[in-house]
Amino acid sequence: MPARTLAGAAVTAVLLAGCAGTQAAQPGPGGSDSRYIPGSGDSQIIKPADRRPGPRAEGTTLDGKPLKLTDLSGKITVVNFWASWCAPCRAEAPALEKAYTDHKADGVEFVGVDIKDSQEPAKAFARSFSVTYPSLFDPDGQVTLAFRDVPPNAVPSTLILDRHGRVAVRVIGSTTYSKLTPLLNKIVAEK
Repeated sequence: MPARTLAGAAVTAVLLAGCAGTQAAQPGPGGSDSRYIPGSGDSQIIKPADRRPGPRAEGTTLDGKPLKLTDLSGKITVVNFWASWCAPCRAEAPALEKAYTDHKADGVEFVGVDIKDSQEPAKAFARSFSVTYPSLFDPDGQVTLAFRDVPPNAVPSTLILDRHGRVAVRVIGSTTYSKLTPLLNKIVAEK
């Protein structure tokens, strides 16, 4: 089996585990220096000194437009990994959209990464939940593989990149507005 197919199968297995509800806490990229937020589930803030550069991920959006994360440098970027077939993704979609609209004025961008999905169901999901931020279409997991240094580990998962494009927060599993907003506000407050 080609290496690319094996890598895609590995990404699929890990991500499906999250949607199936078997989310396990993983040590963070910052190791013991990373700080878990009490009461935030599997959320993790990574200290600035321990942050790694985010990937140079790029692809095509569900609308057929090219998008590079590097085009968003200088802005805080929330990257949410989702799929139309994932029930927890449906549950968190309204909270993500509200967080996006509430933080746009703060220079915060949101980008979805639609994983292992078909394009028509993905577009229907975005319409159904009135998602106004762009989503990269990632049917073969190649965009997701760009995040291998700080893997999302489950669908859904959310990463927050700081203004320097470094991974500052990782949320494994679904999130809510009340969980995501304090994490986002902390990164927005950084100068």
